[in-house]
Amino acid sequence: MKILAVDDDAVSRVVVQAMVTSLGHECVLAASGCEAWSLLQESPVDVVISDRVMPDMDGLELCRRIRDELDAGYTYVVLASGLHQPAQAREGMLAGADDYLSKPLNRDELQLRLIAAERVSALHRRLEGLNIELRTAARRDPLTGLSNRLQLQEDLASLADRVTRYGHRYSVALLDVDHFKAFNDRYGHPAGDAALRMVGEVLANTSRVGDSCYRYGGEEFLCVFPEQSVETALAALHRTRASILERALPHSGNPEYGVLTVSAGVAGLTPEFPDTAAVLQRADQALYRAKANGRNAVVAAEAAELPAPAVTSPSAGSP
Repeated sequence: MKILAVDDDAVSRVVVQAMVTSLGHECVLAASGCEAWSLLQESPVDVVISDRVMPDMDGLELCRRIRDELDAGYTYVVLASGLHQPAQAREGMLAGADDYLSKPLNRDELQLRLIAAERVSALHRRLEGLNIELRTAARRDPLTGLSNRLQLQEDLASLADRVTRYGHRYSVALLDVDHFKAFNDRYGHPAGDAALRMVGEVLANTSRVGDSCYRYGGEEFLCVFPEQSVETALAALHRTRASILERALPHSGNPEYGVLTVSAGVAGLTPEFPDTAAVLQRADQALYRAKANGRNAVVAAEAAELPAPAVTSPSAGSP
C-alpha cells in the first residue's frame, strides 16, 4: 500500500517511515496538514497516518477534508496522538478517522492497523468497481448493447452545453424500422428482438469513432454525429440504411422491398439552433417525411438536403 505519514516533528516522521517500510509498504512524508492535503490532491494514497496536534491544519481538520472533499477512492485514516483519553479518540473517529493510535507508536500495533486498512481498502475498491459496472449496465440497452435513453438524456444535456458554450455543432438522427409491428406479427417477438439486435450491430459497425448510437425506444434508434454537417450525416445514414438492406432479412410485411428496411430523419444541433428538444422534434418530423416518401429513405429537416441515392430491392430474400 501507499501510505502518507503526516507529522510536524521530523523525528516522528522518520520513525513512522521506518516502521511502514519495514512492513513492506511505500511511505510518503508530509511535515504539516496543509502539505499533506496538497499531496493528496495531486496523488491519492491508500492510508494516511496523521499526528492529531499540528499547527496550521491539525489531524482532525485533515480528516474532515479527506472525507468531505477528496474524491479519489477511499482513503483509510489513522490518527496518532499522545492524548490517551477516550474522549479524544472518539472525537477523532467522529471527524472521519478509521482508527486511532497512541504515541509513541508501537510497530506491532501499527501493523494491526495496516492489516485492517488493507482489507477495508480492498473492499472499497471492489465496491467501486461494482458501482461502475452497475452504472454502465443502467445506461446500456440489454437487447442491442447500445446506450439507452437514460444515457441519451445525460449526453444531450452535455451536448447542449457544448453547443452554447463552445459553439460545437452536431447532427442528430432518428431511425425507425419500417413496418416493425407487421414484422413482429408475422415472425414473432423473438425474431423481432433478433432484428433489433441486427440493426444495433449495423449502427455500431457503420458509425465512426466519436459517433454515438442509442436505443431510443421500441424500434427507434438515435444517432449523434459530432462536428458533422447534415449533409455528411445524411451520407453516413445512407450507408447504414444500405447495410441493413444488404442483410436481406426477409420481411413479407414490407411489400415494396420484401426485406427489413429502416428510415431516418436528420436535424442539426447548432449554436443557431441549440434546443435539443426542438432538434429531436425536427428529426422526428423528417423521419415522418421519410416514411411518407415510401420508407427505406433518409430525409433531412434542413432545406439543404442531399438527394437520396437510388434505392434498389435486393434479389436475395425477396418473397
